[in-house]
Amino acid sequence: MSLGHSAASSPYLAHHFEDLEQQKTSAVLGMWLFLVTEIMFFGGLFAAYAVYRTLYPGPFHAGSHLLDVRLGGLNTGILIFSSFTMALAVHSAQLGKRRLLILFLTLTMTLGCAFFVVKGIEWHHKYVEHHIPGPNFHFDGMQDPKLVQLFFVLYFSMTGLHALHVLLGIGAMLWLVVLAMRKKFSKEWYTPVELVGLYWHFVDIVWIYLFPLLYLLGRH
Repeated sequence: MSLGHSAASSPYLAHHFEDLEQQKTSAVLGMWLFLVTEIMFFGGLFAAYAVYRTLYPGPFHAGSHLLDVRLGGLNTGILIFSSFTMALAVHSAQLGKRRLLILFLTLTMTLGCAFFVVKGIEWHHKYVEHHIPGPNFHFDGMQDPKLVQLFFVLYFSMTGLHALHVLLGIGAMLWLVVLAMRKKFSKEWYTPVELVGLYWHFVDIVWIYLFPLLYLLGRH
């Protein structure tokens, strides 16, 4: 009786759930189902890249050598550290520490923006070097320029889609900061923070696969 009364009196409980635990479980399950669809979406791109790299190893190795490993490595470090700050944000929410929650969310958003700055610098270099697929694409080397251009089609498709997910993650964290400033979270209810945390870790993991696949594979 006391559990039912507590659940019914909670301002965080939606009317169609019996208690907060059931509500949280449903929300987390929904997020995992969403992430499965994202894995399938990125999986198609990874599969296409694997097939074409197997068919045309020379042009794809040449394309990889045109990427800046230092910038890619820097972005890898930025995202790994952002996963750490996101984990601290979730932990702060669990403890009901609102100021720390806002601090770590802000740090994570800042790191996400830093990722965009580095990626923007890298894409600008590709623009200056005429490595963006299209009529102005240029490649001086022994490999077929059209096949090297195919590498960059996949490179920009995969990194561009990933960057879009980073942007969406930053937007979601901004929403969490607004809610936290309005004191909407407590030890009893912080599910949105946990869900955004799962999403952000997924985005980071995707990049951890993209970095060696695009930048390191085939280098000597």
